[in-house]
Amino acid sequence: MYLIVFDCDGTLADSQDNIMIGFTAAYRSVGLPVPSRDEVLSTVGLTLHVAFEHLLGRNDPELIGNMIKGYQQVIWEMRAKGREYDPLYEGALEALRELSARDDVLLGIATGKHSRGMKHLIGLHELEGVFTTMQTADVAPSKPNPGMIFQAMSETGAHLENTIMIGDTTFDMQMAANAGVKSVGVTWGYHSAEDVKTAGATYVIDQFHELIPVLSEHFNWNKEVA
Repeated sequence: MYLIVFDCDGTLADSQDNIMIGFTAAYRSVGLPVPSRDEVLSTVGLTLHVAFEHLLGRNDPELIGNMIKGYQQVIWEMRAKGREYDPLYEGALEALRELSARDDVLLGIATGKHSRGMKHLIGLHELEGVFTTMQTADVAPSKPNPGMIFQAMSETGAHLENTIMIGDTTFDMQMAANAGVKSVGVTWGYHSAEDVKTAGATYVIDQFHELIPVLSEHFNWNKEVA
């Protein structure tokens, strides 16, 4: 059985506008200047606590706790009003459907989102039942710790050699390397192609339609007998 683990923000869904709204609210709630868009997007993939710690340059649990509350409040308010919508990247839905139709493939999620946000996105895009395992910020350690991949493998029974990580950030590539699995870095997200290459991506792709051919080559699906 093959396990294909996807990051969410920047890989499957273009969440940057909502992420910026959340970070802006978080900083304003504690009276601090908002970092630049590039600075904020450089932390996408990390759990919120780790992202704020990274941006602040220090670990201040009380301050960060208040910032997380500010972030979550505005996102939850938007969601309640039907204003939070993270579009899927072009080709994402088709690739997920094609992969999930295979009897020998299981799909997983490894994301810095909390389960509440991930379930909301799945409902928005009618992806119920597509992902066999879902590792989120509230059930696993932050990337690049390999815990998300190890937990996904444990839940599905997949082996290292049959597991691969798909993501757009250096944190995704480092997590895969730390877990001992191969990775596909995508260039349409929030970190550059050079960044994901330097971070150890096994493959790098520029468009979603390139993914399944890369997976077919990696897992030798093209050599399977019809």
